[in-house]
Amino acid sequence: MIHGMLGRKIGMTQIFTETGERIPVTVVEAGPVTVVQVKTLEIDGYESVQVGYDPITKEKKINSPMRGHFKDVPPTRVLREFSVENIAEVSVGQTFDLTIFSVGERVNVAGTSKGKGFQGVMKRHNFKGGPGAHGSRHHRQPGSIGNSTTPGKVFRGKKMAGQMGNKRVTVRNLEIAKVLPEKNILLIRGGIPSHNGALVEILKAPTPTP
Repeated sequence: MIHGMLGRKIGMTQIFTETGERIPVTVVEAGPVTVVQVKTLEIDGYESVQVGYDPITKEKKINSPMRGHFKDVPPTRVLREFSVENIAEVSVGQTFDLTIFSVGERVNVAGTSKGKGFQGVMKRHNFKGGPGAHGSRHHRQPGSIGNSTTPGKVFRGKKMAGQMGNKRVTVRNLEIAKVLPEKNILLIRGGIPSHNGALVEILKAPTPTP
C-alpha cells in the first residue's frame, strides 16, 4: 500500500454527522494512480514508487523520452513519488485508489497556495503600520530596514514587500470525513491550500509515537 494519493481540489461544502453536527469539508477528486516505476535500494539507493495521474489522451502531447518512460503503462500528465509499506508487493502497472484511506484517518495535504501578486508589508507580514494622522508620512511603509553604516546591508530574510502566495504549502493533521471510492471523491475536514481545480498531494500522516 502506498502512503499517498494525487487529486484535484473541487471546492468546499458542508456535511452533517449522525449527531447533527455541521462540519466544513473540502471536496477532492483523487485517484486512481498507476505505478510507473519502482525504485529499489539496490538500483536507486532508496525505496519508493513513482505513480502517474491524469492520463494523456493525445499522442502528440508526449515527446520521445517520455514515450520510452511510459512504455509499459498509459502516459500521464503528473508524476510523483510516494513511499510504500512493502516494495516487494508493488509492480509496474498496479493501480491504487481511495480504498487506501479510511474515515477518521489523519492526512497531510500539500498544494500551491493562491498567488496574490506583489503586496506590501501590512498585508504580507501583518505589520501594524504607521500613524493615521495627516502629518504622518509613514502610513503603510515598512520603516527602517537597517541599511546604514552599520550593518551596511540588508540581512537576508528581512520581512519586506514582495510576492505573496504561489508557494508550496502543507496543511498537516487533517481528518478524512468521508470516502467515496466508487466516485473517486474524498471529503477532508477543513480547508486545504490551492485554488479550485489545482493539483494536491494527500499524504498519510505519521502515527504519533506514545
